[in-house]
Amino acid sequence: MIISSKAGYMMWPGPYGEMGSRKYMVASCDQSLKRLGLDYVDIFYSHRFDPETPLEETMGALDYIVRSGRALYAGISSYNTERTHEAAKILRDLGTPCVIHQPSYNMLNRWVERDGLLDTLEEEGIGSIAFTPLAQGLLTRKYLSGVPEGSRATQGKSLNPDAVTPEMVKALNGLNDIAQSRGQTLAQMAIAWVLRGGVTTALIGASKPEQVVDCAGAVDNLAFTDDELSRIDELSGEKGLNLWAASSEGV
Repeated sequence: MIISSKAGYMMWPGPYGEMGSRKYMVASCDQSLKRLGLDYVDIFYSHRFDPETPLEETMGALDYIVRSGRALYAGISSYNTERTHEAAKILRDLGTPCVIHQPSYNMLNRWVERDGLLDTLEEEGIGSIAFTPLAQGLLTRKYLSGVPEGSRATQGKSLNPDAVTPEMVKALNGLNDIAQSRGQTLAQMAIAWVLRGGVTTALIGASKPEQVVDCAGAVDNLAFTDDELSRIDELSGEKGLNLWAASSEGV
């Protein structure tokens, strides 16, 4: 099992309570280790680019965290192509290479394609672990009839109910039809689609054991025909669901 942790979320009020300063990065790692009851994690990420902190400082903190034994490897998340090249070079020069990038990516959120990030990661020799492959639950059968009671969209948990428009519901049903023709659930097809090329693995956010089993079934059919990919493109595409756009745009 790979255990990872990230720096980037608000941990306390004030100028050093989040983002990418050395003080925050190291303190964030130490607090994560204390909560986990561990001496180290496998991977520690800079969760998002910090425009207020020199990239050299942020990457230097990652280098220190690895060299001090707090983490085995360094990674970044939601960095665009330009910032990824810069971060990778800094870490490489420090002797602590960046081994993984964690971008948001799914059929409804394709900024990595527009940005060319997957090509950049291949050039740099960096792995990729896509998070939100199910688009905060949209790419499951849960929203095929609209917003169900008690769902993520009704709880203010990263999915705006306004995103579940009649047009979105129609598109989701069309995608579900394609999945059924492939012998898959919509979630399985969504994960298989993310893994179709250039992505190392996908990070799922299951809340129930049966969801884990369902998602794992994606590996039973990872191949897509050109016709399937074309139909998926017609129904999906960029839907403005990238909640991490500010970071991925490098601002």
